[in-house]
Amino acid sequence: MDLFAPFREAPAEAALLFDVDGTLAPIAPRPELARVPDETRAELERLAGSYLLVACISGRAGDEAARLVGVDGIRYVGNHGLELDERAADLAVQISEFRDSVALPVEDKGLSLSYHYRGAKDEKQARSELEEIAERARAEGLDPRWGRKVLEIRPAVAADKGTAVRALLAAVPARLGLYAGDDTTDLDAFAGLVGAGLDHAVRIAVESEEGPAALAAGADVIVAGPDELGRLLRTL
Repeated sequence: MDLFAPFREAPAEAALLFDVDGTLAPIAPRPELARVPDETRAELERLAGSYLLVACISGRAGDEAARLVGVDGIRYVGNHGLELDERAADLAVQISEFRDSVALPVEDKGLSLSYHYRGAKDEKQARSELEEIAERARAEGLDPRWGRKVLEIRPAVAADKGTAVRALLAAVPARLGLYAGDDTTDLDAFAGLVGAGLDHAVRIAVESEEGPAALAAGADVIVAGPDELGRLLRTL
């Protein structure tokens, strides 16, 4: 069965939703080194011109995700969907206070913090130190989550990639939708897609050695990395 045929047949009724890092852009040693391949960017430009909605839901800040992907006509939502929360200004204050209490390098995304340990001299030791930070965050009422060699500290609110998926789909008359992602937070997006009441939904897992087993288990389609996802986009 061709799961993508309905999208090709009715692009004006279809939404295409993507994670960014590890999905559209290969994981880089440092976040600022990531880039979306030119071939994938060209496909996104084409799709944005014909589909009802093309959106990126990223762990990065929305403006940073927009800079990285670099395609007009795409809707960008950052901080795992937290940017859509009406309490965003107050949540940013809570996050900044925790940031100032931790003497470690951090990727500050305004509404969330990312402590990366990829490439650390001793990744096992770095992970151990971050486990202590995670416990501190939890004790202060925040939500620590582990991703691909990163600890993310987020506000403990009911906002995630799943709520972002549902909000984006509710704003357009979509009957069809797909979501592609590679990490733990994308499981929320999978759940949001399935719960959105679409006629046809496709979950795509972008597989890696670091990715959660549950992602592939919950997917309808598995691709072996961002390059293969880029090739899949050509078929839409």
